[in-house]
Amino acid sequence: MTPEIISEFSRPFRAHDVGSHNRQQMIEAEPHERAALADRFFLLDLDRLTAAIELRREAIGIRVTGQVHASGNQPCALSGEPVPFLITEKLKLLLVPGVPEGTEIELAEPDLDAEPLLGDIIDMGEIAAQALALALDPYPRAKGVKVPGVITEEEARAASSPFAGLKKD
Repeated sequence: MTPEIISEFSRPFRAHDVGSHNRQQMIEAEPHERAALADRFFLLDLDRLTAAIELRREAIGIRVTGQVHASGNQPCALSGEPVPFLITEKLKLLLVPGVPEGTEIELAEPDLDAEPLLGDIIDMGEIAAQALALALDPYPRAKGVKVPGVITEEEARAASSPFAGLKKD
């Protein structure tokens, strides 16, 4: 028996119900689920989280494709000010049934994102939440926030120009 994983945004789907034809699912996080995910991912707020997901059984496992859409605000890594985000992230995942230890699975290039399929439940909400987490900027910065001693790429280009010394402030 596999341990039950509790997710803030759970949309379970039985793996044995997935056939060789595409099975389309639309999911959307409720306000309390978005609030819990905002806490989990250290966001100021999560205004929207939706996903359009297709499931299809193949010889090697269950292919999960689709898109995740999210919007909200992250805290600036420097000032804590809100930094808005708008994410559209593609999903491309292969869920592979448990493989005995020491066995290797040969994966083609499109299948590089492979995860174990534990038991008979596919949690599409958790898949969407993990896609959101991977798409978030790890160091969001609010516009105009300056750090002493750190310059932008544009400022570095201007300073390295042979004409930089001629510029008057």
